[in-house]
Amino acid sequence: MARNSGRYDIRDGNYVEDNEFVEIQLDDNVVNYQKSAGQPFKSIYNGTDILETTEGGLALYEGEGKRPLLTNFLRGVANYDPAVSNMNKTENQATSDQTTVKQNKMGTLVGVYLPTIQNIFGVLLFLRLTWIVGSAGVLQAFLVVALSCCTTLLTAISMSAIATNGKVPAGGSYFMISRSLGPEFGGAVGILFYLATTFAASMYILGAIEILLTYMAPMLSLFGEIRPSADGGISQEMFNNMRVYGTILLLVLSLIVFIGVQYVNKFASFFLACVIVSIISIYIGVIVANPDIGPKICLIGDKLLMSGNYSCSPNSTFLTDIYNTSELALLREIPGIPGIASGIFTENALSKYMYKGDAIPNVKAVGNQVAADITTSFTVLIAIFFPSVTGIMAGSNRSGDLEDAQNSIPKGTIAAILTTSLVYLTCVLLMGATIEGPLLRDKFGASLGGSLVLGELCWPHPWVMLIGSFLSTVGAGLQSLTGAPRLLQAIANDSIIPILDFFKVTSKRGEPIRALILTFLIAEIGILIASLDSVAPIITIFFLMCYSFVNLACTLQSLLKAPSWRPRFRYFHWIASLIGLGLCITMMIITGWYYALGALAIACIIYKYIEYSGARKEWGDGLRGLAMQTARRSLLRLEDGPPHTKNWRPQLLVLVKLDKHSENPLHRRILSLASQLKKGKGLTIAASVIEGDTASNASQAEIAKKNLKICMGEEKIKGFTDVIISRDVSQGLCDLIQSCGMGGLKPNTVVLNWPEDWSSKRSWQLLVQVIRTALAKKMAVLIPKNINLFPQRSDRLNGSIDIWWIVHDGGLLMLLPFLFKQHRVWRNCRLRIFTVAQMKDNSIKLEQDMKKLVYDLRIDAYVEVVEMTDNDISAYTYERTLRMEQRNEVISQMKLSRKEEDKAKSVFDPFRSISKGNEAASDSNQEAASDSNQASQDTIGRFTVKAAEDDNATASTSKSDDIEKDNHEATEARTSRFQVKIIEPGNEEDRSLQHKQSKSKFSFNAISEGKLESLSVATHHSNRPSFGTDNTHYRKFRGGKPFESNLRRMDAAVKLNRVILEKSADAEVVFINLPVLPSSSSEDKNYLEFISVLTDKLSRVVMVAGGGAEVITFLS
Repeated sequence: MARNSGRYDIRDGNYVEDNEFVEIQLDDNVVNYQKSAGQPFKSIYNGTDILETTEGGLALYEGEGKRPLLTNFLRGVANYDPAVSNMNKTENQATSDQTTVKQNKMGTLVGVYLPTIQNIFGVLLFLRLTWIVGSAGVLQAFLVVALSCCTTLLTAISMSAIATNGKVPAGGSYFMISRSLGPEFGGAVGILFYLATTFAASMYILGAIEILLTYMAPMLSLFGEIRPSADGGISQEMFNNMRVYGTILLLVLSLIVFIGVQYVNKFASFFLACVIVSIISIYIGVIVANPDIGPKICLIGDKLLMSGNYSCSPNSTFLTDIYNTSELALLREIPGIPGIASGIFTENALSKYMYKGDAIPNVKAVGNQVAADITTSFTVLIAIFFPSVTGIMAGSNRSGDLEDAQNSIPKGTIAAILTTSLVYLTCVLLMGATIEGPLLRDKFGASLGGSLVLGELCWPHPWVMLIGSFLSTVGAGLQSLTGAPRLLQAIANDSIIPILDFFKVTSKRGEPIRALILTFLIAEIGILIASLDSVAPIITIFFLMCYSFVNLACTLQSLLKAPSWRPRFRYFHWIASLIGLGLCITMMIITGWYYALGALAIACIIYKYIEYSGARKEWGDGLRGLAMQTARRSLLRLEDGPPHTKNWRPQLLVLVKLDKHSENPLHRRILSLASQLKKGKGLTIAASVIEGDTASNASQAEIAKKNLKICMGEEKIKGFTDVIISRDVSQGLCDLIQSCGMGGLKPNTVVLNWPEDWSSKRSWQLLVQVIRTALAKKMAVLIPKNINLFPQRSDRLNGSIDIWWIVHDGGLLMLLPFLFKQHRVWRNCRLRIFTVAQMKDNSIKLEQDMKKLVYDLRIDAYVEVVEMTDNDISAYTYERTLRMEQRNEVISQMKLSRKEEDKAKSVFDPFRSISKGNEAASDSNQEAASDSNQASQDTIGRFTVKAAEDDNATASTSKSDDIEKDNHEATEARTSRFQVKIIEPGNEEDRSLQHKQSKSKFSFNAISEGKLESLSVATHHSNRPSFGTDNTHYRKFRGGKPFESNLRRMDAAVKLNRVILEKSADAEVVFINLPVLPSSSSEDKNYLEFISVLTDKLSRVVMVAGGGAEVITFLS
């Protein structure tokens, strides 16, 4: 049943007959119109149904193509792939790309964890770890492994922070470093990392061939019998075999990679299963180790003898021919693997470093004694072992194939490092407690007849270890050959090294064929070296160089605290990254300073090659000259072009209004607001304008500037101040916007307060002109409303920061609340993001897209989509819009001065209702209201306004700015009758205008040329003044109807305000897009009316308009 009803008299001979009308039924603020006689009500609008809107109540944000509605923007980025940018593509192109970009993406387990484990559990675990434990002793071997694992773990934590600071497409570590430290560093480190990954493939392949020919099938030798050289090293025959078989295996693995990464994953799963079985067999072997059934070794004293066709007895003819009687007296045969219960852990605890050719420390090997093939030391062992933990970026190198790289990379990588570190450290302890020291130092198993030492420990048979270790090394090599070409292609795609452009091309399946061919050729160089121990230090240096820059990038980003630095991974600190950087540099020096210098030289050459087109360095005299020159060069470089999205930060120009003496800021809270944005680490300039003549007000400007600087210091704002003098304040503010700043340090964001007396002509003209100037200069605009209610620096808030994201403005609306949360005032608040669904939108899909976008932006926030299904315009909206236009029309015809116009508005506007605590009434309005309450007559220009002598009306002024005592109580309406008499000198003809408002009836009488025209409406709505129109009169007042554009905008403001109050009434602050400026300056006076309705009854509001540039990104 209708709650309220009214009868609109709309006589117009063009559409309806006399005495015919359209009846409007008001039900829950929805207008349902029905025709009683004549044409429908909407026919007045020439067939346009203005009573319904299909724009989802967002008419306030129409008319500006630069700021698309958020729902339209989300459609363009929902399926965005950073590796194939489709932001500027047409709809057809984007659709076709979606079919090609969608692939079988991998998750954390298959895409990161398993490949990383497989890369780490490579050849050195099975071939060199026992030898490292025997040479360094358990304690130092544990330290070698722990240092290596700590280095990679700290690097992985830094990498996780960088990887979760945006989407990471193909290129992995290169992409992260280049986007963090710039293309020069990124290119240099990327090439080093590519070389390291490529040589790692060579190392794994050489390890696989060593296992095959030394332990599994020595009979496959193509160049005779494989035996150690005279000094205990690898023979020339072994080198040649490794070159031939290594080339063959490299070719086979390259063909598998050529076929496709999906086949690599299939092989990798099988290889990894074998590795896991092998590792499990080690632990079981430790448990079941029995000296009675294990292998035996022969020693003379502590010198280990090679196995052969002889018995370990003093009576052996073979031994008596080599050793004398005293030496044979020390001959003994002992179990090589006595087990944990034997107590040999203490004997293996200390180091036994030897020179090349030594049987025991400082004693040269003779006869058939097992000799050291290289000189060992702590640093040498670190250099050899470190590559066994360097597979940590196997997952990041395949970031382009991951479904969610920024989620999978940190979880999978860190989990893999912790798993492998645990295995390595426990293996060191168990090997030292189970195997005899001399056997541990037997690198090639010469004392066991060429068997793998670790294989003899395995249960149930050594072949479990041999097969597992062989497949493990092959799988690790396969992973390296998969990642290296993709890394090279990512570098080539950036076009920072022109000679690599040739390698951009991929096959139809997306495989980097050309990069794979180059990788094959470089890996072949490592195969031709044919020495595992010679290739390992090269790989170590390259990886350490890359890891150093990863830690450096994380350290710098954390210390600079740029707004774009918002990693989802929170468990990091710049101190940990700095420690990781120090460990990497230390280990580079330990490994070999000559290797480090060589890698550094390569990096410098690449860096300079990329920077070749840059500016030349200029040096002055002394430190001050150097500082000045650096600042000058930086300013000149900043002016080369706009900053990248990741480097964008709010450079604030705060327009401060001074008090009546023009000496101190009138609203200091606006400086507090600026200080709470200081986490943006941008420039802040507080400026103001003094109206008057420059010569007579110069000293006053200096005083104001000094006071402004003091206020900035008290608010802990580091920035600059400026106060200029202008004959017109509005022009002075526009001049400040255009001229403030220098070079690349010009402000990009204007902050100004919402004027308390916004309805005055001076205020709305100034505000609109400042907004127009700022947007024309491509600057963002921040307008806080009710600035005196904003918190001070000492306050601590715990509620919510609500973001009403209506249009996409470059992301500024998202960035500012994030910066607010970095300040201790807002740190405990939670972010909530609301957006409005249009009629054509799928709300569920829209909410999913919003959550995905917010996730990609690394912002933790609650997301909700609000549906505005009410497309009807209420009678209240219609009446208020019409009343606004009529008021402006009447006042404009009265031709009042500015002060008189402000006074007239307080008389003629019954809708002006301001809620308690939301907006302070201006002094002029308060005075006007006070005067109208106390006096029965007032004068506005040539008009005399007096209370009409009517027994049916009470002569009290309509007070539109009455403060509501409670949100649930209706605003108290006061009855009034005013008679306005026009006083024109020399003109005896009087015109009068009578205006009456009451709870039940509102009448408007106009006397024009002696003819009375009456317009009236009867209504039962006690809280809203209704308005009826006589069409003969209202042809002068826009044909008796409001402009359609004004009506739609008012409707949008009313409905948005209703849903915002419903969702955000208890929010600490509300951020919302600033409505679009009207296209015509004649509509400016209505613009602030719409904003006032939009933000009515909200305590703290910040309206935001972007400057046209993207300020937030989901890329790393």
